[in-house]
Amino acid sequence: MFNTLSDKLGSIFSGLKTRGVLTEELIDTALREVRIALFEADVALPVVKTFIERVKEKAIGQKIVDSVSPSQQIIKIVNDELVKILGEKSTSIDINKALTVILVTGLQGAGKTTFVAKLANHFQTKSQKKLLVASLDTSRPAAQEQLEVLASENNIASMGVNVDTTPIELAIKASKRAKKEAFDIVLLDTAGRIAVDDALIKELSDIKKKVSPDEILFVADAMMGQDATNVVKIFDDALDLDGIVLTRIDGDARGGAALSMFETVKKPIKFLGVGEKVTDLEAFHPERIASRILGMGDVVSLVEKAQEVVGKKEAEDLQRKMSKGQFTFDDMLTQIRQFKKMGGMKNMLKMLPGVKQMTQKIDMKKVDDKKILHQEAIILSMTQKERHNPKVIGGSRKKRIAAGSGTSVIEINRLLKQFLQMQKMMKKLGKMDKNALMKGGLKDLLPPGSGM
Repeated sequence: MFNTLSDKLGSIFSGLKTRGVLTEELIDTALREVRIALFEADVALPVVKTFIERVKEKAIGQKIVDSVSPSQQIIKIVNDELVKILGEKSTSIDINKALTVILVTGLQGAGKTTFVAKLANHFQTKSQKKLLVASLDTSRPAAQEQLEVLASENNIASMGVNVDTTPIELAIKASKRAKKEAFDIVLLDTAGRIAVDDALIKELSDIKKKVSPDEILFVADAMMGQDATNVVKIFDDALDLDGIVLTRIDGDARGGAALSMFETVKKPIKFLGVGEKVTDLEAFHPERIASRILGMGDVVSLVEKAQEVVGKKEAEDLQRKMSKGQFTFDDMLTQIRQFKKMGGMKNMLKMLPGVKQMTQKIDMKKVDDKKILHQEAIILSMTQKERHNPKVIGGSRKKRIAAGSGTSVIEINRLLKQFLQMQKMMKKLGKMDKNALMKGGLKDLLPPGSGM
């Protein structure tokens, strides 16, 4: 999401770098292009209008600072206004009550059920809360079965399949069970429709009256673009939403929904569904998203992902091995698996500052996460002796490993070369003190011939 918008804004701001003074004419020209870029990203017309007006007002009144270029001044203003239309600050769900009831709403196909499983897993693993989930979609048994399967796979308590009851009765039943069995949170997954209708709104309103949820979330498919804003307004008018969730942002969404939602109903976006796995859920941070849109990366989120994936003991073990100059294929396998959990190379590059400039030097077509899977298969096809002493891997062993991993001898040779380079880097890093590292910089850790 935001890739096209990010590219276009980057091009607009690059054109300002050669200008010496930030004139009103220059501002008008730049904002005309920004307006077009936002329309092409499917941002709602009223939101675009408000955004452009705010940026222009600030840019024209901006004091010229000699040390700051026109492009930097505009970027700063655009960044601040992007943060505003995205909601200004992140908003969490209060789960510190005796029992928190969360009602999840949205249209059919938006990803409500998958989100319920993700949110339950999120609170269960990160906050150690006791969760109960219930599907209130009694008209579609498959919907209840889907949630039951997801709950079972992730050790989450569920109300199971209940077709011989009404959504209201099931919601009441789930709330009573949650109180009786001392659950911390109960998540109610409601039915959806292909389009909004009076029956759906009445059903949701009745459920709200009976169970008095602490939090009502609206789940929207990011692919809907600005159309999602019309739907969320109807839901908000009827239910007084507490927050919004955007799913499938890893797809080809242009970003219109994310940039239009808060400004339309003044309700915060709280979560982003960033993939298909139950762990692919991110808290929404306006300032981080604004940075991603403007190509400034999102290092904070990248560090948080790394902390989730890399355990303290694993990090200490690797540090100890590095200090001794030890690095084996088992260590490399651990790093590969951690890398996969963090979303792969392309997702990580998106979070790095200066990624736009970096991709001009790197052939992004060669950044293929499938290579990571091949490397993992190759290492798994090695014996323990081979993993700890790669020097024993001769011609016949390479053929055996290639056959076992479904790869080629050429790929085996490539991985062995890469491993030796990493081993040298680890030894160098282990011998370096902090001052030497700061003085030498990252270039001292890069393999020979990397060109960076």
